[in-house]
Amino acid sequence: MQSSQTASGTVKKALLVLDQVASFERPVRFHELLDGSPYPKGTLYRMLQTLRSEGMLSYDEMMQTYSLGIRLVRLAHTAWTQSSLAPVARPILDALSKSLGETIHLAQLDNAQVLYVDKRNAKSAIEMFSQAGKVGPAYCTGVGKAMLAFLPENELSRALELQSYHRFTPHTLGTEQELSAELENIRSRGYAFDREEHEPGIICIAMPILTQAKQVIGAISVTSTTSRTSLDQLETLAPKMQDAASDIARTAEHWRFPVEQKTKEPLEN
Repeated sequence: MQSSQTASGTVKKALLVLDQVASFERPVRFHELLDGSPYPKGTLYRMLQTLRSEGMLSYDEMMQTYSLGIRLVRLAHTAWTQSSLAPVARPILDALSKSLGETIHLAQLDNAQVLYVDKRNAKSAIEMFSQAGKVGPAYCTGVGKAMLAFLPENELSRALELQSYHRFTPHTLGTEQELSAELENIRSRGYAFDREEHEPGIICIAMPILTQAKQVIGAISVTSTTSRTSLDQLETLAPKMQDAASDIARTAEHWRFPVEQKTKEPLEN
């Protein structure tokens, strides 16, 4: 029987390969994967064939390209409906979007990064990085900072260690000290801003979604551009955003969300 350590290593390799295929956001050839893979050619090929046989990847014989498989799509859809805030928040986001006419984001934390789980476009569309399903940095996005600010101390310490602090723009917070000071301001204010920290010209106000027990389960944001509005104008939307965040939290109060385990599961005999 395969040891638990070997099985764990195999699963990690498979997940890394799936992440790599997904990162291209298009069908990808073997040599492209090999160029960025930590695995030898033979190991990578075997992993791809196993994932393909299990329906996690599909392969186009004519184009000789790999892409994510239908089985993975089914699993992703199930995760979205069972573990994401998106189904719970949908009618509330719809109402907020109709009321404001601006771009609305819904996000959750995923391993100290931001996972965008839903989005409503503005009446006049804005080109930006964030799309539902994409993962972005927490330290330089409004939703990310709004969630980080209200994490328990032990979870926050771990999350801060995992930030990259790459300076995307001249406004990006570049150190843990800068971010910690910003998070303190967010706690006092109750909401966060993105001051062109991730993308030039893109600004937002973001509100954490907190349960009655003050557990962070997500965040929402209203995003615009410096050519259309200002942070002062966005700040006037805070009361409506707070109402929407509270509505989502109440609706989700009895919803089941996956929580990172604090202790290891007992091993089966």
